[in-house]
Amino acid sequence: MRRGPVTGTRSSSPEGAAGAATTRSPRGTAVCGQASQGTPSGRVPERPRGSNPFADPGAPGRRPATGSAQPPAPRRSREGARSRAGLRLLGVDFTSAPRAAKPITVAHARLWSPSRADEPARFELEALQSIAGFEGFESLLASPGPWVGGFDFPFGLPREAVVALGWPCEWRALVGHCEAIGREAFRTALDRHRETRPWGARYEHRAGDRAAGSHSPLKLVNPPVGLMFLEGAPRLARAGVHLPGLAGGDPSRVALEAYPGHWVRQQERESYKSDTPAKQTPARAAARGRIVAALLAGASAPGLRVELPAPLARTAVEDASGDTLDAIVCALQAALAALQAGQGWGLPAEVDPIEGWITGVRPLSPEAA
Repeated sequence: MRRGPVTGTRSSSPEGAAGAATTRSPRGTAVCGQASQGTPSGRVPERPRGSNPFADPGAPGRRPATGSAQPPAPRRSREGARSRAGLRLLGVDFTSAPRAAKPITVAHARLWSPSRADEPARFELEALQSIAGFEGFESLLASPGPWVGGFDFPFGLPREAVVALGWPCEWRALVGHCEAIGREAFRTALDRHRETRPWGARYEHRAGDRAAGSHSPLKLVNPPVGLMFLEGAPRLARAGVHLPGLAGGDPSRVALEAYPGHWVRQQERESYKSDTPAKQTPARAAARGRIVAALLAGASAPGLRVELPAPLARTAVEDASGDTLDAIVCALQAALAALQAGQGWGLPAEVDPIEGWITGVRPLSPEAA
Protein backbone atom coordinates (compact mmCIF):
# COMPACT_ATOMS: atom_id res chain seq x y z
CA MET A 1 0.00 0.00 0.00
CA ARG A 2 1.36 3.43 -0.90
CA ARG A 3 -0.08 6.88 -1.14
CA GLY A 4 0.64 10.00 -3.15
CA PRO A 5 3.89 11.93 -2.80
CA VAL A 6 4.85 14.27 -0.02
CA THR A 7 7.94 16.18 -1.11
CA GLY A 8 10.31 18.31 0.87
CA THR A 9 9.74 16.53 4.20
CA ARG A 10 12.49 15.14 6.37
CA SER A 11 12.28 11.48 7.29
CA SER A 12 11.76 10.78 10.98
CA SER A 13 13.53 7.45 10.69
CA PRO A 14 15.80 6.85 13.68
CA GLU A 15 18.20 4.90 11.55
CA GLY A 16 19.72 8.06 10.08
CA ALA A 17 22.43 8.00 12.71
CA ALA A 18 23.21 4.32 12.35
CA GLY A 19 26.76 3.09 12.02
CA ALA A 20 28.76 2.70 8.85
CA ALA A 21 27.34 0.47 6.16
CA THR A 22 29.00 -1.17 3.23
CA THR A 23 26.97 -0.03 0.23
CA ARG A 24 29.36 -0.16 -2.70
CA SER A 25 29.00 -2.86 -5.32
CA PRO A 26 30.94 -6.12 -5.07
CA ARG A 27 34.23 -6.21 -6.95
CA GLY A 28 33.72 -6.94 -10.63
CA THR A 29 30.14 -5.65 -10.71
CA ALA A 30 29.54 -2.67 -12.97
CA VAL A 31 28.00 0.35 -11.27
CA CYS A 32 25.97 3.11 -12.85
CA GLY A 33 28.19 5.53 -14.69
CA GLN A 34 30.57 2.74 -15.76
CA ALA A 35 30.46 0.73 -18.95
CA SER A 36 28.64 -2.55 -18.56
CA GLN A 37 28.07 -5.40 -20.95
CA GLY A 38 24.69 -6.99 -21.10
CA THR A 39 22.77 -4.06 -19.63
CA PRO A 40 19.18 -4.19 -20.94
CA SER A 41 18.23 -1.57 -23.48
CA GLY A 42 14.99 -0.77 -21.72
CA ARG A 43 12.80 -1.64 -24.69
CA VAL A 44 9.66 -3.33 -23.45
CA PRO A 45 9.49 -6.90 -24.83
CA GLU A 46 6.24 -7.87 -26.44
CA ARG A 47 4.43 -11.08 -25.74
CA PRO A 48 5.62 -13.80 -28.13
CA ARG A 49 3.81 -13.55 -31.44
CA GLY A 50 0.82 -15.85 -31.65
CA SER A 51 0.49 -16.25 -27.89
CA ASN A 52 -2.94 -15.93 -26.34
CA PRO A 53 -3.45 -13.83 -23.22
CA PHE A 54 -6.69 -15.75 -22.62
CA ALA A 55 -4.93 -19.10 -22.43
CA ASP A 56 -5.92 -20.34 -18.99
CA PRO A 57 -9.40 -21.92 -18.98
CA GLY A 58 -11.65 -21.44 -16.01
CA ALA A 59 -15.12 -20.44 -14.96
CA PRO A 60 -16.73 -18.14 -12.44
CA GLY A 61 -17.87 -19.28 -9.02
CA ARG A 62 -14.81 -19.17 -6.75
CA ARG A 63 -15.37 -18.48 -3.12
CA PRO A 64 -13.05 -16.03 -1.35
CA ALA A 65 -9.71 -17.50 -0.29
CA THR A 66 -8.53 -16.68 3.20
CA GLY A 67 -4.96 -17.75 3.78
CA SER A 68 -3.58 -20.23 1.29
CA ALA A 69 -1.33 -19.13 -1.52
CA GLN A 70 -3.78 -20.52 -4.08
CA PRO A 71 -7.49 -19.71 -4.20
CA PRO A 72 -9.94 -22.61 -4.25
CA ALA A 73 -10.09 -24.50 -7.55
CA PRO A 74 -12.73 -23.05 -9.89
CA ARG A 75 -15.90 -24.89 -10.73
CA ARG A 76 -15.92 -25.60 -14.46
CA SER A 77 -18.59 -26.80 -16.78
CA ARG A 78 -17.67 -28.77 -19.87
CA GLU A 79 -19.53 -26.28 -22.04
CA GLY A 80 -17.77 -23.31 -20.44
CA ALA A 81 -14.35 -24.92 -20.79
CA ARG A 82 -14.93 -25.49 -24.48
CA SER A 83 -16.46 -22.12 -25.32
CA ARG A 84 -14.38 -19.71 -23.26
CA ALA A 85 -10.89 -19.23 -21.95
CA GLY A 86 -9.96 -16.89 -19.12
CA LEU A 87 -6.63 -15.45 -18.06
CA ARG A 88 -5.85 -15.57 -14.35
CA LEU A 89 -5.19 -12.14 -12.84
CA LEU A 90 -3.59 -11.16 -9.55
CA GLY A 91 -3.91 -7.81 -7.81
CA VAL A 92 -1.52 -7.44 -4.86
CA ASP A 93 -1.66 -4.73 -2.20
CA PHE A 94 1.77 -5.18 -0.63
CA THR A 95 3.29 -4.43 2.75
CA SER A 96 6.93 -4.62 3.82
CA ALA A 97 5.96 -6.27 7.12
CA PRO A 98 3.05 -8.67 6.54
CA ARG A 99 1.29 -9.96 9.64
CA ALA A 100 -2.18 -10.95 10.75
CA ALA A 101 -3.11 -7.37 11.59
CA LYS A 102 -1.75 -6.04 8.28
CA PRO A 103 -1.52 -8.81 5.68
CA ILE A 104 -0.67 -8.70 2.01
CA THR A 105 -4.06 -8.50 0.30
CA VAL A 106 -4.59 -10.32 -2.99
CA ALA A 107 -7.48 -10.00 -5.42
CA HIS A 108 -7.92 -13.03 -7.70
CA ALA A 109 -9.74 -12.33 -10.93
CA ARG A 110 -10.23 -13.57 -14.48
CA LEU A 111 -10.04 -11.81 -17.81
CA TRP A 112 -12.55 -13.39 -20.17
CA SER A 113 -12.34 -13.07 -23.93
CA PRO A 114 -15.49 -11.79 -25.65
CA SER A 115 -17.73 -14.38 -27.25
CA ARG A 116 -18.59 -11.99 -30.10
CA ALA A 117 -16.61 -9.34 -31.92
CA ASP A 118 -18.99 -6.60 -30.80
CA GLU A 119 -18.65 -7.46 -27.10
CA PRO A 120 -16.02 -6.18 -24.67
CA ALA A 121 -13.66 -8.38 -22.72
CA ARG A 122 -14.84 -9.12 -19.20
CA PHE A 123 -13.05 -8.67 -15.86
CA GLU A 124 -14.50 -10.88 -13.13
CA LEU A 125 -13.38 -10.69 -9.51
CA GLU A 126 -13.35 -14.21 -8.09
CA ALA A 127 -11.74 -14.20 -4.65
CA LEU A 128 -9.97 -12.18 -2.00
CA GLN A 129 -7.04 -13.49 -0.02
CA SER A 130 -5.00 -12.38 2.99
CA ILE A 131 -1.35 -13.46 3.27
CA ALA A 132 0.18 -12.88 6.70
CA GLY A 133 3.79 -13.74 5.84
CA PHE A 134 6.34 -13.66 3.04
CA GLU A 135 6.29 -17.44 2.64
CA GLY A 136 2.74 -17.25 1.35
CA PHE A 137 3.67 -14.40 -0.98
CA GLU A 138 6.57 -16.40 -2.41
CA SER A 139 4.22 -19.34 -2.96
CA LEU A 140 1.86 -17.03 -4.83
CA LEU A 141 4.68 -15.89 -7.13
CA ALA A 142 5.69 -19.52 -7.74
CA SER A 143 2.17 -20.62 -8.64
CA PRO A 144 2.00 -21.93 -12.21
CA GLY A 145 0.93 -19.63 -15.03
CA PRO A 146 -0.42 -18.32 -17.12
CA TRP A 147 -1.18 -15.29 -15.01
CA VAL A 148 -0.64 -11.55 -15.10
CA GLY A 149 -0.29 -9.67 -11.83
CA GLY A 150 -0.34 -6.03 -10.77
CA PHE A 151 1.82 -5.44 -7.66
CA ASP A 152 1.59 -2.25 -5.62
CA PHE A 153 5.23 -1.66 -4.77
CA PRO A 154 8.16 -0.11 -6.67
CA PHE A 155 10.13 -2.55 -8.79
CA GLY A 156 13.10 -0.21 -9.32
CA LEU A 157 14.96 2.79 -7.92
CA PRO A 158 15.66 6.27 -9.35
CA ARG A 159 18.64 6.16 -11.67
CA GLU A 160 19.98 9.44 -10.29
CA ALA A 161 20.17 7.97 -6.79
CA VAL A 162 21.66 4.68 -7.95
CA VAL A 163 24.43 6.56 -9.77
CA ALA A 164 25.15 8.75 -6.74
CA LEU A 165 25.29 5.72 -4.44
CA GLY A 166 27.59 3.80 -6.76
CA TRP A 167 25.23 0.84 -6.87
CA PRO A 168 24.95 -1.62 -9.80
CA CYS A 169 23.25 -0.30 -12.93
CA GLU A 170 21.72 -3.62 -14.03
CA TRP A 171 18.38 -4.48 -12.41
CA ARG A 172 19.12 -7.98 -11.13
CA ALA A 173 22.52 -6.91 -9.83
CA LEU A 174 20.98 -3.85 -8.18
CA VAL A 175 18.26 -5.86 -6.48
CA GLY A 176 20.77 -8.49 -5.37
CA HIS A 177 23.08 -5.82 -3.97
CA CYS A 178 20.32 -4.17 -1.95
CA GLU A 179 19.21 -7.51 -0.56
CA ALA A 180 22.80 -8.53 0.27
CA ILE A 181 23.64 -5.41 2.29
CA GLY A 182 20.49 -5.93 4.38
CA ARG A 183 17.74 -3.72 5.71
CA GLU A 184 19.80 -1.69 8.19
CA ALA A 185 22.59 -0.88 5.73
CA PHE A 186 19.98 -0.06 3.07
CA ARG A 187 18.30 2.35 5.50
CA THR A 188 21.61 3.92 6.46
CA ALA A 189 22.67 4.42 2.87
CA LEU A 190 19.40 6.12 1.94
CA ASP A 191 19.41 8.26 5.09
CA ARG A 192 22.93 9.48 4.40
CA HIS A 193 22.20 10.06 0.73
CA ARG A 194 19.09 12.07 1.60
CA GLU A 195 21.17 14.39 3.79
CA THR A 196 23.32 15.27 0.75
CA ARG A 197 20.26 16.53 -1.10
CA PRO A 198 18.96 20.11 -1.03
CA TRP A 199 16.04 20.88 1.24
CA GLY A 200 12.80 20.57 -0.71
CA ALA A 201 14.29 17.95 -3.05
CA ARG A 202 15.42 15.30 -0.59
CA TYR A 203 14.05 12.39 -2.60
CA GLU A 204 14.80 11.67 -6.24
CA HIS A 205 11.85 10.25 -8.18
CA ARG A 206 11.72 7.86 -11.07
CA ALA A 207 10.22 9.12 -14.33
CA GLY A 208 7.21 6.89 -13.68
CA ASP A 209 6.75 8.30 -10.18
CA ARG A 210 6.60 11.83 -11.53
CA ALA A 211 4.07 10.82 -14.15
CA ALA A 212 1.90 8.88 -11.69
CA GLY A 213 2.17 11.26 -8.74
CA SER A 214 3.51 8.49 -6.50
CA HIS A 215 6.04 8.52 -3.69
CA SER A 216 9.75 8.13 -4.32
CA PRO A 217 10.98 4.58 -3.66
CA LEU A 218 13.68 6.15 -1.50
CA LYS A 219 11.20 7.01 1.26
CA LEU A 220 11.55 4.94 4.40
CA VAL A 221 8.56 6.27 6.38
CA ASN A 222 5.03 7.53 5.79
CA PRO A 223 4.88 5.25 3.82
CA PRO A 224 8.06 3.09 3.80
CA VAL A 225 8.09 2.65 0.03
CA GLY A 226 11.83 1.93 0.01
CA LEU A 227 11.32 -1.04 2.30
CA MET A 228 8.54 -2.27 0.05
CA PHE A 229 11.07 -2.28 -2.81
CA LEU A 230 13.62 -4.05 -0.62
CA GLU A 231 11.20 -6.81 0.38
CA GLY A 232 9.32 -7.12 -2.89
CA ALA A 233 11.78 -6.74 -5.76
CA PRO A 234 14.24 -9.47 -4.65
CA ARG A 235 11.35 -11.92 -4.33
CA LEU A 236 10.25 -11.12 -7.87
CA ALA A 237 13.80 -11.73 -9.08
CA ARG A 238 14.10 -15.07 -7.29
CA ALA A 239 10.69 -16.19 -8.51
CA GLY A 240 11.84 -15.88 -12.13
CA VAL A 241 8.72 -14.04 -13.27
CA HIS A 242 8.73 -11.96 -16.44
CA LEU A 243 9.10 -8.22 -15.74
CA PRO A 244 8.40 -6.20 -18.90
CA GLY A 245 10.91 -3.39 -19.26
CA LEU A 246 13.17 -4.73 -16.49
CA ALA A 247 14.06 -8.41 -16.74
CA GLY A 248 13.09 -11.46 -18.72
CA GLY A 249 11.62 -14.50 -17.05
CA ASP A 250 8.87 -17.08 -17.32
CA PRO A 251 6.56 -15.61 -20.00
CA SER A 252 3.56 -17.38 -18.45
CA ARG A 253 3.99 -15.44 -15.18
CA VAL A 254 4.02 -11.70 -15.84
CA ALA A 255 4.45 -9.17 -13.04
CA LEU A 256 3.74 -5.48 -13.57
CA GLU A 257 4.19 -2.60 -11.18
CA ALA A 258 0.78 -1.16 -10.34
CA TYR A 259 -0.25 1.95 -8.46
CA PRO A 260 -3.98 2.00 -7.61
CA GLY A 261 -3.80 5.60 -6.41
CA HIS A 262 -3.22 6.77 -9.98
CA TRP A 263 -6.42 5.10 -11.21
CA VAL A 264 -8.45 6.08 -8.15
CA ARG A 265 -7.56 9.78 -8.45
CA GLN A 266 -9.18 9.80 -11.88
CA GLN A 267 -12.48 8.75 -10.27
CA GLU A 268 -12.44 10.21 -6.75
CA ARG A 269 -10.69 13.21 -5.24
CA GLU A 270 -11.70 12.63 -1.63
CA SER A 271 -9.63 10.49 0.74
CA TYR A 272 -10.96 6.93 0.81
CA LYS A 273 -8.78 5.00 3.27
CA SER A 274 -6.81 5.11 6.50
CA ASP A 275 -5.11 2.66 8.84
CA THR A 276 -5.90 4.94 11.78
CA PRO A 277 -9.24 3.98 13.40
CA ALA A 278 -10.09 7.59 14.27
CA LYS A 279 -9.83 8.51 10.58
CA GLN A 280 -11.99 5.64 9.32
CA THR A 281 -14.95 7.91 8.84
CA PRO A 282 -18.33 7.59 7.07
CA ALA A 283 -17.06 10.09 4.50
CA ARG A 284 -14.20 7.79 3.56
CA ALA A 285 -16.60 4.83 3.40
CA ALA A 286 -18.80 6.84 1.04
CA ALA A 287 -15.75 7.58 -1.13
CA ARG A 288 -14.98 3.84 -1.33
CA GLY A 289 -18.59 3.25 -2.38
CA ARG A 290 -18.23 5.77 -5.19
CA ILE A 291 -15.00 4.12 -6.34
CA VAL A 292 -16.68 0.70 -6.46
CA ALA A 293 -19.53 2.25 -8.44
CA ALA A 294 -17.00 3.70 -10.86
CA LEU A 295 -15.41 0.26 -11.27
CA LEU A 296 -18.78 -1.30 -12.09
CA ALA A 297 -19.56 1.51 -14.52
CA GLY A 298 -16.38 0.74 -16.45
CA ALA A 299 -14.74 4.08 -15.72
CA SER A 300 -11.25 4.37 -17.23
CA ALA A 301 -11.48 0.79 -18.46
CA PRO A 302 -12.38 1.05 -22.14
CA GLY A 303 -13.20 -2.22 -23.84
CA LEU A 304 -13.64 -4.02 -20.54
CA ARG A 305 -16.76 -4.93 -18.57
CA VAL A 306 -16.14 -5.17 -14.83
CA GLU A 307 -18.04 -7.66 -12.68
CA LEU A 308 -17.71 -7.65 -8.90
CA PRO A 309 -19.80 -10.18 -6.94
CA ALA A 310 -21.91 -8.33 -4.40
CA PRO A 311 -20.25 -9.87 -1.29
CA LEU A 312 -16.76 -8.97 -2.54
CA ALA A 313 -17.84 -5.46 -3.55
CA ARG A 314 -19.31 -5.02 -0.10
CA THR A 315 -16.02 -6.15 1.47
CA ALA A 316 -14.16 -3.55 -0.60
CA VAL A 317 -16.41 -0.81 0.76
CA GLU A 318 -16.32 -2.06 4.35
CA ASP A 319 -12.52 -2.46 4.53
CA ALA A 320 -11.63 0.95 5.95
CA SER A 321 -7.89 0.41 5.35
CA GLY A 322 -8.55 0.47 1.60
CA ASP A 323 -6.31 -2.56 1.11
CA THR A 324 -9.09 -4.66 -0.44
CA LEU A 325 -10.07 -1.92 -2.86
CA ASP A 326 -6.45 -1.27 -3.79
CA ALA A 327 -5.88 -4.97 -4.53
CA ILE A 328 -8.94 -5.03 -6.80
CA VAL A 329 -7.72 -1.97 -8.69
CA CYS A 330 -4.29 -3.60 -9.08
CA ALA A 331 -5.99 -6.62 -10.68
CA LEU A 332 -7.91 -4.29 -12.99
CA GLN A 333 -4.67 -2.58 -14.00
CA ALA A 334 -3.19 -6.01 -14.76
CA ALA A 335 -6.21 -6.78 -16.95
CA LEU A 336 -5.85 -3.56 -18.92
CA ALA A 337 -2.15 -4.32 -19.45
CA ALA A 338 -2.92 -7.87 -20.56
CA LEU A 339 -5.26 -6.51 -23.24
CA GLN A 340 -2.17 -4.75 -24.65
CA ALA A 341 0.23 -7.67 -24.28
CA GLY A 342 1.13 -7.57 -27.96
CA GLN A 343 2.00 -3.88 -27.74
CA GLY A 344 4.50 -4.06 -24.90
CA TRP A 345 1.89 -4.44 -22.17
CA GLY A 346 0.85 -0.83 -22.61
CA LEU A 347 4.17 0.48 -21.26
CA PRO A 348 6.18 3.21 -23.00
CA ALA A 349 8.33 1.99 -25.87
CA GLU A 350 11.46 2.78 -23.84
CA VAL A 351 11.64 2.07 -20.10
CA ASP A 352 14.67 2.84 -17.95
CA PRO A 353 15.91 -0.67 -17.11
CA ILE A 354 16.73 0.10 -13.48
CA GLU A 355 13.69 2.29 -12.76
CA GLY A 356 10.92 0.34 -14.45
CA TRP A 357 7.48 1.84 -15.09
CA ILE A 358 4.02 1.83 -13.53
CA THR A 359 1.42 0.15 -15.70
CA GLY A 360 -1.36 2.35 -17.03
CA VAL A 361 0.61 5.58 -16.56
CA ARG A 362 1.34 7.80 -19.54
CA PRO A 363 4.74 9.50 -19.72
CA LEU A 364 4.81 13.22 -19.04
CA SER A 365 5.27 15.53 -21.96
CA PRO A 366 8.81 16.91 -22.32
CA GLU A 367 7.51 20.28 -21.11
CA ALA A 368 5.90 18.79 -17.98
CA ALA A 369 8.87 16.51 -17.25
